[in-house]
Amino acid sequence: MAQAFGQATYQQDARISELMNRFMQQQAERQTTDGYRVQLHFGNDREKAREVKVRFLQQFPDCPAYESYQQPNFRIRVGDFRSKLEANRFLKRVQSTFPAAFSVPDQIRLPVLEPSK
Repeated sequence: MAQAFGQATYQQDARISELMNRFMQQQAERQTTDGYRVQLHFGNDREKAREVKVRFLQQFPDCPAYESYQQPNFRIRVGDFRSKLEANRFLKRVQSTFPAAFSVPDQIRLPVLEPSK
């Protein structure tokens, strides 16, 4: 026996469409994504945090380092890794100098795409 399906109609407030469009535009403009970084320092001494950052950048000048303040502590996180595996590989490279380092989930910067030649 065949069944007949009816039609459904819905009305959507124009503000919902506007919000959805704004959200999609913000996502397209977003410069960060979920990823991982290696945290080298966490403490309330700003000078100590800066020393850790400078020492890291002297050894790894090609790896970005980020200093942030979350009251009352300063933290130094490094790298922009897409996966935990990448972060842990880098962690092994820095652990001899920074033994308290560990990988953490974070918002990372998207890689810069070079135009093809």
